[in-house]
Amino acid sequence: MSLMDNFKDWGKAQFLDVVQWLDDSNDIMAWRFPFRGQEIQNGGKLIVRPSQAAVFMDEGRFADVFVQPNTYTLNTQNLPILATLKGWKFGFESPIKSDVVYVNTKLFNDLGWGTPNPVMMRDPDFGMVRIKAHGIYSIQVPEDPEAIKMFIKQLVGTNGQYTIADCQDQLRKTISSKLADTLTELKMGALDLNAKLDEVGDAVREKLQAEFLTMGVKLAKLVVEPFTLPEEVEAMMDKRTSVGMMAPVMGAYTQMQVADSMPIAAANEGGIAGLGMGAGLGFGMGGMMANQMAQANQGYQQPMGMAQAAPAAPAAPVKTIKEELTDLKELFDSQLISQAEFDAQRTAIMKKHGMGG
Repeated sequence: MSLMDNFKDWGKAQFLDVVQWLDDSNDIMAWRFPFRGQEIQNGGKLIVRPSQAAVFMDEGRFADVFVQPNTYTLNTQNLPILATLKGWKFGFESPIKSDVVYVNTKLFNDLGWGTPNPVMMRDPDFGMVRIKAHGIYSIQVPEDPEAIKMFIKQLVGTNGQYTIADCQDQLRKTISSKLADTLTELKMGALDLNAKLDEVGDAVREKLQAEFLTMGVKLAKLVVEPFTLPEEVEAMMDKRTSVGMMAPVMGAYTQMQVADSMPIAAANEGGIAGLGMGAGLGFGMGGMMANQMAQANQGYQQPMGMAQAAPAAPAAPVKTIKEELTDLKELFDSQLISQAEFDAQRTAIMKKHGMGG
């Protein structure tokens, strides 16, 4: 083989017949075709596979965008914008000197997010509360030429390849920021958040969608996992639950505590006298607490076995002097009292009613 033949073979090797991207990774979002001094042969083939888009760029300017899966023949018909930029008004025979950026338009699932620092929120029960949140989200570059151009311009830039890891930190911070704003607007208490996770997630996603699209990325899904509350708040919640459980029997519980303390108090200085004052206070406070809690637990029935308080006996009606003397006479006639007792009782009745000396 002569030197001229070698030169021809070398020159032929500089022109590419096929431009394609075979991606075997799960995290590459964009990939720039590595020409390394090579050029695309006029009439060459461009292969775009499902979940791919190919973008031609000329000296930093966007040219033609291919979003439909197909094998394209590269000529002025398929590259009208690039032909205009190059001034190929009547077709071109020279090689194509342009960058080709492939964009992965598949759905990137199960990406984790979390608040790097606790989010402050105002709670109606506990005041200012710090909470932590985490979850997963899914993103996708829309199969829209303008969105693809925005993605390349805002995120990819001149990188040879762009991965999920390159943008994940920025996206996480954006989610955390909008989460704090959303919690302020929803005005939910800490006790309600975990019961309405779907509602919180939808509200955050709606707020984030427009901001993600400014980067050429669509937020396809956002899942909020149960919120994590500070230990002191969880302790207060447990205490409130315990008090709520004790409300129906608080009066009986206070009485039991006082009864249990009586033997101890009797053996100590002050004895039962000191206990009496303490018991009075205990019963009084127990009654107040029981009354307050009974309002929140209407319909509660007193447990079986607990002594019922006896109703107060009505006051006896006052008898007239006639009624009293009649009753006294019946006693005398029935020989239940003697004459002397009759006379003494009669004199006492008369004096009580202001009669007699």
